[in-house]
Amino acid sequence: MTPPAPAAPSATPTEERLSPLVFGAIVVAVVAALVATVGWALPVVILAVLFMVMFHEFGHYITAKRAGLLVTDFFVGFGPIVWSTRVGETRYGVRAIPLGGFVKVPGMTWSDPVDPAIEPRTYRQAPYPKRVLFAAAGSLMHGVLALVIAWASLAFVGVPSASHVGVTALSTFQGQRETPAQRAGLRVGDRIVSIDGHAISDATTLARLIHASVGVPLTLVVERGGQRLTLHATPVNGQNVEVNGQPLDTSARPEGFLGIEVGPLSVRDSVLGAVPHAASELGSIVVASVKGLAHVFTPHEFASLYHQVTSASAAQNRQNQLNRPESIVGVVRIAVQGAQYGVGTMLTILMAVNVFVGVFNLFPMLPLDGGYIAIATYERLRSRRGRPPHHADVNRLLPVIYAFVAVLGVLFAATLYLDIVHPIANPFG
Repeated sequence: MTPPAPAAPSATPTEERLSPLVFGAIVVAVVAALVATVGWALPVVILAVLFMVMFHEFGHYITAKRAGLLVTDFFVGFGPIVWSTRVGETRYGVRAIPLGGFVKVPGMTWSDPVDPAIEPRTYRQAPYPKRVLFAAAGSLMHGVLALVIAWASLAFVGVPSASHVGVTALSTFQGQRETPAQRAGLRVGDRIVSIDGHAISDATTLARLIHASVGVPLTLVVERGGQRLTLHATPVNGQNVEVNGQPLDTSARPEGFLGIEVGPLSVRDSVLGAVPHAASELGSIVVASVKGLAHVFTPHEFASLYHQVTSASAAQNRQNQLNRPESIVGVVRIAVQGAQYGVGTMLTILMAVNVFVGVFNLFPMLPLDGGYIAIATYERLRSRRGRPPHHADVNRLLPVIYAFVAVLGVLFAATLYLDIVHPIANPFG
């Protein structure tokens, strides 16, 4: 997520370090505490976000290497060094604060001091196509990762289909050993194809047929593991069944129940068929991300954030919550909630986050990757054949850069405050 950083002096023996054993003990303790208190989802989501960040940095790294640029450092995390090693001309390592990572290439701007011996291999001396590819590589890697996630979700997890209705959970009836569904052999994940010859295409039809058949044996055709089975079940009178001390059915007329929860089941694409569908889904999310990014930086949105920060009622307004941007805290919370709802939901959220971060990093302003692309393009347009190449003076842009960073700081602070003090309600129920 971090942009290509200006060159910095190589590490010295006095650079601050942290013992790998201490770091490992801290990581194990934190992960164990998270699993014990909130379950597996939060550590998995945090790990996924960290992997996403490093995949971004790997994009910068591999394109720099392929372009013949000098890469001095490739680190996971920030802060004190936990471990590092030098392979050839590049130092690889892990730092103590796992909130990102960075790749260092000398000469990101013309004002950076660089040893004349390595000047030919600096970013600023690279041809225009290589400079653009290097700067855009992080965002391109987000796109690649999002496409892989979408493909994996479609091919191996599937997406809920309203026309594929089946058993999403089995219920228990108070005081009864087995429900009609359990006696019939129904299982979670069974798709109910038909009941007494009536095709089931939606949950409403399924519920209506069961409710209308109190004490009447039903013949159910279900699909399980690619095979169709015929099962027999007799709905019981819900007025005679208790769940948590309350009658299951309180309607005026008795309704039948089997002891199942029904809803759309996930349908998986073929491995090859998922490719175009994943690409289409990626394109849709890119368009939505561009529109969302444009919305975030409007005066109206900043005014709305101000009202939400200063007014609890505005912050808790459902419509405001649906429209406001989220900090990393909110994104992680939503992803964790999605994981509890289903792996497919979590993957969809992570894919959307990947796309948004990739699009955001292409915004044409330093210190984002798009700022380097904009400067390289400006220098290319200003350079004339037969004349010395034009060199942009980044120092003249500093007031604009500082203003942009200040806007980002306000946005970060406001969304972080709202996500902590007035978190968005669980969208998954």
